[in-house]
Amino acid sequence: MHIDFEAFLHSLDYMWKGMLGIFIVIIVIFLVVKLLGILFPEKPDQDTND
Repeated sequence: MHIDFEAFLHSLDYMWKGMLGIFIVIIVIFLVVKLLGILFPEKPDQDTND
């Protein structure tokens, strides 16, 4: 079995860019969720008829 080391190193360029893209998307989703939590805070229950 022969592994083309040059092709492997070339593919690493695509792999780190893909992983960076995934990381950026996760951070963006996290920030949007935090922003929505700030803009629309959870309201306490209105059950005061006890």
